Amino acid sequence: MRILSISDVVVPSLYNEFDKKKFDSIDLVLSCGDLPPEYLSFILHSLNAPLYYVRGNHDIRYDLKPPMGCTDIHGKIVKFNQIKIIGLGGSRWYNGGMNQYTEAQMKKFIRKMQFSIWWNRGVDIVITHSPPRHIHDAEDRCHRGFRSFCNFIDKYKPDYFIHGHIHRHFTCQEERITTVNKTKVINTYGYNIIEINDGKTS
Repeated sequence: MRILSISDVVVPSLYNEFDKKKFDSIDLVLSCGDLPPEYLSFILHSLNAPLYYVRGNHDIRYDLKPPMGCTDIHGKIVKFNQIKIIGLGGSRWYNGGMNQYTEAQMKKFIRKMQFSIWWNRGVDIVITHSPPRHIHDAEDRCHRGFRSFCNFIDKYKPDYFIHGHIHRHFTCQEERITTVNKTKVINTYGYNIIEINDGKTS
């Protein structure tokens, strides 16, 4: 299984210069926020693959114009081909705008999910907008990560923790990834593709 993850910037080869060959055999799309709803809908229909998303701090149009056919999984666990995925959207609070949360609020979201995580025997993939604190984040108030995400990784040990929010250009795949114990934390700015083999992430 091939999973495409996206965030923060519209990539021409996924939109107005869509290149089907470049994104052949995508089975699932995961959006980590700060993208136009029209972009998400276009990708879903162009690739004919389900699209799960969380909102970023700049996704202020989603209430009036949600991405058609796509599924918001903030605070939810979904299963796709036995892969368990949880979503936690938004950024750290910095000016009181939409989709901004304090550390205490994010911790509460996670606490509410504890029974579902236990019932599902853990999760395989986490998608968020913000990164974990001190992993790919920055020191300004807007771009600091959540400490509760670090605790989540330590406690539940997902295979992947995929985030956006931090704008950075990469020259190779390895630059996107920081491994924390068994979890690969990935900055999916722009887009990234991961492979799933025999029910395991790799």
